Order: sequence, then structure tokens, then C-alpha cells
Amino acid sequence: MSGPTVEVLFSGGKKIDARIGEFTIRTDQSAQYGGDASAPEPFDLFLSSIACCAGIFALNFCEARKLSTAGLALKMLCERDEKQKRFSRMELVLTLPEGFPEKYRDGIIRAINQCAVKKHISDPPEFAVTLD
Repeated sequence: MSGPTVEVLFSGGKKIDARIGEFTIRTDQSAQYGGDASAPEPFDLFLSSIACCAGIFALNFCEARKLSTAGLALKMLCERDEKQKRFSRMELVLTLPEGFPEKYRDGIIRAINQCAVKKHISDPPEFAVTLD
């Protein structure tokens, strides 16, 4: 396989860490699910990765055009379908800097839609589980 390898470490209790390259990403479960709530839950990192990916595309769009990023903000709202126990809608809400040029409004939305994490959800990879 080509691409990065993510090594999972079982760090005690409900703490599961992921080593990717030089970085270790720590996770835990909430107290409700038997953890210590010492780090984000894995699913929180999944949600964060979508928003952060969209954010870097927005930032890069502005920087490439030498546009101010003062006041640039992004949040992601998630709508949960309690019946299916999953999120049915995620909305990225972008706040543009004051005086953001009208001619770039559609472009920055197109840029955000290029987010690689979002694309992997829209056209998911094949998953396989094997034994070593």
C-alpha cells in the first residue's frame, strides 16, 4: 500500500492513540462511555478533520489572492438523526472578513468544497479489515 500508515496504540483505560508520522494523536472516551474524558473522542476528531480541512482551503484561497483573513471564521453545524443514530447533515458556515470582495464569494465556496476529507466521505474508499 502507498500512503501514510496510522499505528494505533492502546494506552490504558479507554485511551486509544494514533501515531501518524512524527505525531501522536490522543483520544479518550467520555466518562459516560467509561473513559476519563482526557482527550477528544475519535468521532470528535473525525468531525474536526472535516472542519479543519475546509478551513485550510478557505485560508489558502484568501492567501493566494492576498486577501485579508482578519475576521475569517468557520464553524460546522451538525444535525443528528436520532432514529438512525448518525448525523444526517453537516453545514459549514463561513464568516468572511469585512470588505471581502463580492467577486470572490462563489470562489471561496468552491474552494471549500475541494476539501479532501469531504471528498473521501462523498466518494468513500473501500475498507478492509485483515489479520496480521
